[in-house]
Amino acid sequence: MATPLRVLVHGGGIGGLTLATLLGRRGHTVEVVELRDELDALGVGIIQPSNALHVMAEAGLLDACLDAGFEWEILTIADPAGTPRAEIPQPRMGDAPPANGIPRPALAALLADGARAAGATIRFGATIQDLTDDGDGVDVTLTDGSTGRWDLVVGFDGIGSPLRTRLYGDRYTPEYTGFANWRVTVPRLPQVKGVVMCMAGQEAKALLTPITDELMYLGAVFAEEADHRPGADTAHEELAKRLAAFSGPVAEALAAVTGPEAVVYSRISQVTVEDPWHVGRIVLAGDAAHASTPHLAQGAAMAVEDALVLADSLRDEDTVPDALAAWESRRRPRAMWVQSLSRAILKQEMGAETTPEEDELLKVGIPGAAHVLVKPY
Repeated sequence: MATPLRVLVHGGGIGGLTLATLLGRRGHTVEVVELRDELDALGVGIIQPSNALHVMAEAGLLDACLDAGFEWEILTIADPAGTPRAEIPQPRMGDAPPANGIPRPALAALLADGARAAGATIRFGATIQDLTDDGDGVDVTLTDGSTGRWDLVVGFDGIGSPLRTRLYGDRYTPEYTGFANWRVTVPRLPQVKGVVMCMAGQEAKALLTPITDELMYLGAVFAEEADHRPGADTAHEELAKRLAAFSGPVAEALAAVTGPEAVVYSRISQVTVEDPWHVGRIVLAGDAAHASTPHLAQGAAMAVEDALVLADSLRDEDTVPDALAAWESRRRPRAMWVQSLSRAILKQEMGAETTPEEDELLKVGIPGAAHVLVKPY
């Protein structure tokens, strides 16, 4: 489209800020509305695989990500004592590095800086109160009383997406998988120069991920009851019990966790919106449309890919409806493949029964998936 658009992005997370940056750099008027009072983020890290770094390069943010994080290229598979069993080089997408670990707060800050530098504005402490799509635009009222008319409204508002509820009611509430993620930031061990995946049979897996020269995070997934919450004073002790089968670097990392306050616990849920991801000029993206389990480390990568393909589709198509149709036709198959394989890996690692379709997907495996996901999309 030759005419610049007015775009409202609902949600100031990784995908929403990336879209704001990309669209702002291309001359569109963008406002991000965020319910939180600031862009805080849980104090753990995130993996940026090569396909995510490719998007960061397109947004002009690659160097900032690498400066704030820890670039790596070898995935190490190890036994419970941390003894390497396989070292797997990670593939590159074009000129992007193979992978980067980065603290979530640092990523949130640099994405916000990138969006503002691109001309986008970020409005805090507000969400959508009402909206009406008349076919030519969307009239929006926010909870802070402000109003506006937009050519496009994008819901990058997470797995609990209020915008998804507005479009589809309670048809797509998050589905708890039966598993939860435990994470804690600790000092980086010198030998952890890339992701180290320590396996203790099918019962437990622990990941050590470098996120700066000084820091790494320890992550582990376990089956948990839906109503389980770690004790406010005992979370670190609970995590240590779950990882009792590990010695070596995992035990050394645990030894640095002396209190419960650093432990971050999150249930693993997923969402699959089977209806179209766009209704008129309103579109869902990222976790709002296709939240996955973390087993391919591709959740945030899928969100930023959504942002890049949406920006490209708005550039290449003549109308907003055409752009949204083109965007979804490219994004749905890839995002659903990531979701399906991620869930299959979770079930396999935890000894749960898999379907024949999942068994076929599992033949690709984690190393194979990395090679699939650096191909053009």
